[in-house]
Order: sequence, then structure tokens, then C-alpha cells
Amino acid sequence: MNQQLQSSFRALGDPTRRQILMELGEEELTISEVVGKFDLTRTAVRKHLTILEEGNLITVTARGKERITRLNPKGLKSTAAWFSYFDQYWDTALGSLKNAIESDNRNKMKRKIK
Repeated sequence: MNQQLQSSFRALGDPTRRQILMELGEEELTISEVVGKFDLTRTAVRKHLTILEEGNLITVTARGKERITRLNPKGLKSTAAWFSYFDQYWDTALGSLKNAIESDNRNKMKRKIK
């Protein structure tokens, strides 16, 4: 696993950082606005934002005196791509479940006919 992906997973490993991402998915926010949405100190929020930025999940840009935080969809895409590899296992498992349910339904129908 490459370093960038490891940084992304580290960032996603914390529930507060995941919630920050959800907030940034709704709108871009200044750091002060992020602080206002959480019961955390500004220092704690800055640490979370730094880890999210290192994970390439957000971007932080200066606008005058403010720093604007935005969700970075490209960073999320690489993480999602890694997870999508495992879709094949879900497809197989769900296919097996579907077959078992259909077989059970056929057996129930046969018992009703008798």
C-alpha cells in the first residue's frame, strides 16, 4: 500500500475526522467555522485538519486572513478505489445468499403443493 493511501486511512480512522469530512461535503468552511461545529479546541481541530490534509482528503487555501477548508474528492476517489477491489467478495456472497433464498422458496412451494 502506498504512503498516500496509508495517510488517507490514518485520517479516516478517527470519528471526528470522518465527521469533519461529512461537514465539508456539505460546504467549504473556514477553520473557525469548523471549530464552531465541534466541542474541540482550535488546536485540536487544526491537528485533525492537518491529518486530513496529509491524507489528501481536504485542501486548505488562504483567502485573505482566513484559511478555507474544502473536501478533496480526488483524494477520496483513491481510497474508494482501494475498497472497490473487495466488491467482488460482496457480489459472490450476495449471489450465494440469493441462490439459497431462491432454493428455500422453491422447497417451500413444493411442500405447499403436496
